[in-house]
Amino acid sequence: MSALSSSHAYIVAARRTSVGRVGGVHARRRIEDLTAPVVRSVLGDCKVNPALVDGIILGNATEVSNPARLISLAAGLPETASALTIDRQCASGLDAVVQACRMVGAGDADVMIAGGAESLSTAPWRVSRPKHLHQLPRFLGFDLASPETDDDTQPYEAAERLAREAGIGRAEQDAMALRSHMAALAARDAKRFVGEIVPLRTTPDEARDEMVRDLNLDDLERQSGFLGSGGLLTAGNTSSQADGAALAVVISPRIWSELGQPRALRLVSAANVGVAPDREAFAAIAATQRLLGLHNDLDFGAFAAIETSERSAAQLIAFARQFGVDPAMINSCGGAIARGHPFAAAGAVLVVRLFSLLVRAGAGNGATQHSSGALGLAALSAAGGLGSAALFQAT
Repeated sequence: MSALSSSHAYIVAARRTSVGRVGGVHARRRIEDLTAPVVRSVLGDCKVNPALVDGIILGNATEVSNPARLISLAAGLPETASALTIDRQCASGLDAVVQACRMVGAGDADVMIAGGAESLSTAPWRVSRPKHLHQLPRFLGFDLASPETDDDTQPYEAAERLAREAGIGRAEQDAMALRSHMAALAARDAKRFVGEIVPLRTTPDEARDEMVRDLNLDDLERQSGFLGSGGLLTAGNTSSQADGAALAVVISPRIWSELGQPRALRLVSAANVGVAPDREAFAAIAATQRLLGLHNDLDFGAFAAIETSERSAAQLIAFARQFGVDPAMINSCGGAIARGHPFAAAGAVLVVRLFSLLVRAGAGNGATQHSSGALGLAALSAAGGLGSAALFQAT
């Protein structure tokens, strides 16, 4: 494989909150309360003075106004720091990190905070406007299929279609879901999330992902299909809506040198694609294909770590089949089926996971030490038929 060219920007710190069920561990936390402690933690990790931060780019899909600014001020960043909120649904957090790397790489900033955050437990309710005076307002879900409908089943229909087209049966999906939970439990027991999760209070529940649990196949087989009798997708083999925040610090070569050139991640390249909205489940595959197309001599054997935030076990299985990769290589410490899917924060969680696996490794968290040059892939599908993928390299 030829040498890869990385951006002139360094991710030198990356952390997240625990991922919690809606109404669970983060139930009373507004988005700034959930996220500002993570900003302070990542800056403390890399010993960057908050006064040097040029701005924050935040992925978010459920708040109003510009929550990036609220978080910036709550975290004690300078009033001069810019603040941008972007919404590409579930891909927003990954895209925010990519944009920050490109901004720093272009020389437009020296220090950026980037990632994603969702507090579904406290996010504003969405209510449809009545079409006439005699119609009552309707509450809308957060995960809308389109502006014209409140049908939240479309992502499940897309994943069900993927499963049937690819011949992925219910038993195979349940087995993959079980593997995700078991991998997450094993990683927690091995303390691989130490240094990754920022406990917002000093209680055990704050330092672990709330929905990870000890399951068996009988538990999963008892679940009913979402789309009726014979349906392949269930609450057990799909990911749940969740609260969570994940952020990274991106710095310029000058700041990196001043810090003593610590180990870091660098963005190699990224790709975004659209597919038909009703084929959302295929979008992560399409984005990864485009990304690989940018590097003709790159294949999955080159990756030391692969992270994806899957809506369903079917997505994960189809992804592995498409690229001929062992499913055990993907989400080695458990995926979104186990920990939950915090919408716009989901893609940023992938970056934090890659940072832990490729950079934080060997720092007492039980992870495998990877050498400089190790590659990591982050990819996911987003509502509306969008896909994002990004290739990072440890340095």
